[in-house]
Amino acid sequence: MYARLHFAQILLRMYQVVPGGAGGTITDGMPIKKMDKNSRPLVGAGVIGVILVIAAVTAWCYYIASLRKADLLKTELLDLNKDGFLIRNQAGGIVLKMGFRSGTLDLDSCSKEGVILRCSRSFAGKVNFFIMTVKPKETVMCYRVRWEELESDRPVEHAMSYNESHWYGGAETAVQHWPIAISGQQAPKPFVTSDVYTNRHDFGGILERYWLSSNATAIKINDSVPFHLGWNDTEKTMYFQARYQDSPYKPSPGRPPYAELSYRVCVGPDVTSIHKVMVRRYFPKPNKVPAKEMFWHPIWSTWALHKTDINQEKLLTYAENIRKHGFNCSHLELDDRYTSQYGEFEFDTQKFPNASAMFQKLKADGFLVSLWTHPFVNYDSTNFGPCVQKGLFVMEPTGQLPALVKWWNGIGGILDFTNSEARNWFMSQLRSLRHKYGVSSFKFDAGETNYLPWQFRTRVHLPDPSTFTRRYTEMAIPFNERAELRSGYSSQNISCFFRPIDRDSVWGYELGLKSLIPTVLTISILGYQFILPDMIGGNAYPNRTDGNGKLPDRELYIRWLELSAFMPSMQFSIPPWEYDDEVVAIAQRFTELHETLVAPRVIELAGEVLDTGDPIIRPLWWIATSDETAYRVDSQFLIGDDLMVAPVLEPGKQERDIYLPAGRWKSYKGERFDNKEPIHLTDYPVDLDEIAYFEWVQ
Repeated sequence: MYARLHFAQILLRMYQVVPGGAGGTITDGMPIKKMDKNSRPLVGAGVIGVILVIAAVTAWCYYIASLRKADLLKTELLDLNKDGFLIRNQAGGIVLKMGFRSGTLDLDSCSKEGVILRCSRSFAGKVNFFIMTVKPKETVMCYRVRWEELESDRPVEHAMSYNESHWYGGAETAVQHWPIAISGQQAPKPFVTSDVYTNRHDFGGILERYWLSSNATAIKINDSVPFHLGWNDTEKTMYFQARYQDSPYKPSPGRPPYAELSYRVCVGPDVTSIHKVMVRRYFPKPNKVPAKEMFWHPIWSTWALHKTDINQEKLLTYAENIRKHGFNCSHLELDDRYTSQYGEFEFDTQKFPNASAMFQKLKADGFLVSLWTHPFVNYDSTNFGPCVQKGLFVMEPTGQLPALVKWWNGIGGILDFTNSEARNWFMSQLRSLRHKYGVSSFKFDAGETNYLPWQFRTRVHLPDPSTFTRRYTEMAIPFNERAELRSGYSSQNISCFFRPIDRDSVWGYELGLKSLIPTVLTISILGYQFILPDMIGGNAYPNRTDGNGKLPDRELYIRWLELSAFMPSMQFSIPPWEYDDEVVAIAQRFTELHETLVAPRVIELAGEVLDTGDPIIRPLWWIATSDETAYRVDSQFLIGDDLMVAPVLEPGKQERDIYLPAGRWKSYKGERFDNKEPIHLTDYPVDLDEIAYFEWVQ
């Protein structure tokens, strides 16, 4: 401002304006004649001229300042304004728009220091806001974004527009689509693990704060954020919110409940490349590959066939029939319920009168056996009282009493896996079973946060309730050669098989056959590559089964079997001999195809996962990043880059449309395709005992 006034004074001297009027003054010591009427207009014009010059100079100064501010609010390919920011790719196209819904920035508080753009105020108060630019590769640009409230417990909420792009990742859901299909409106709700079989509108048991888009943009929400997710399909917007009010998230002891929303946004040349960067930088990876037999041979579970009505005689008969019909077996899985009460770790002698002899018989016949387990101890179990006395359960908020929880098999306590004593007690029970009976491993059921009370206390404070899921999955580490988990949160390095939630014996996208490929692709993108796609034909639950009520529909079972043969592992429960000889023959052929064609590829790719984290089961866009159609295909997938699978997923169909990416392909029928552009095979014939697949020809 001083500079502008000084410049105006210089201009006045340049114009040498002489004050006029009756009270005119002498400026140079010489008498000045009184101006006549003809001179006055000239003086007026001079004054107006000075004013115009001053205005022009002032405008110019403001313009220069605005240019500097505009330059300040740009960092690489990101433009910031008071209401949000947008990011462009190298070609100049906008790939992400993020709006600030909970407040607007005071841009006068912003400054730029090197690669950091920082602001200290919003129009609601003091904040710690910054965007840091990071360039991990020449072709990749990343931005660390943080908005932290410093004076208020109000939520922080950003809104991401997804108008022109397809998005993947986030969580397993009951109705699974690929890409994500957002419908309706949802206020932001806690992004925590949940049993979506019971709570079908919640987020699932396998969940990560990571999303990937077809325009080569990826977002990873920081672990420290009390994260809530919402959406609005009318506005084509996803809401990222941080808050502690009315939420299971709790601030660390001694810290005020001031929300912080922080995340990373990375932009790359194509979707496959940017995903590889994100996985290598931000995801833990397995440190070993599970037992190869789990990839080669099917797992046989008692659950869907017998449910809780399992006993020693039925298990031995089940094993005998597996051998009788000529099937291989990775291991038998003895599911619920082999104990007399839930929370006990000894066989019910009424159902299993001689468990030791049973295990010896199974071992002699070449069968390994794993057992179902869970984190609950029901109130009527003999272990409930001792666990209360030792303080092994998750407690109610005061820490004085155990928090009783309701789960699908009753009411009881849930073990506190942040408590080393509870972990040691639980582990000692599992090791005792292994030592006494030769149990090979365990199926770890549950572990989701919806089985925790809304208000609770653990031995170690849990700011994020999903950390409980992580602590539970760690119990599988000593058994990870053949262990099975159904929940996961930052658990990719547990190095065992992860199973999506129970499937219903139906065709559709809601926990049915059509949901299988979208679910497997989703959890693969989240970094879980050793996937057990649940039981062939589904779980045959009453009122949720297409068929005669007892068995899944025969056609559904066959199509499910064919798809499972191209997954990393196969799992039977309802055996094919429950149908007829033709189904048995189809099952024998596809288990053999799995062993000869699929398993060798999968095992090779599993070894690569330890270094790269890349998916074993891949979407078609993995090798066709510039093809818009590939981003929408949800009924085909790749194993690696060179085996493409297209199962029939519709009832009554013996043909399907197939999208074939550009390249040289050979079909399972021996047909050869050498196409420089993607092609569509319309009504391609696929008999009931077939699945369409194509191998890349070098």
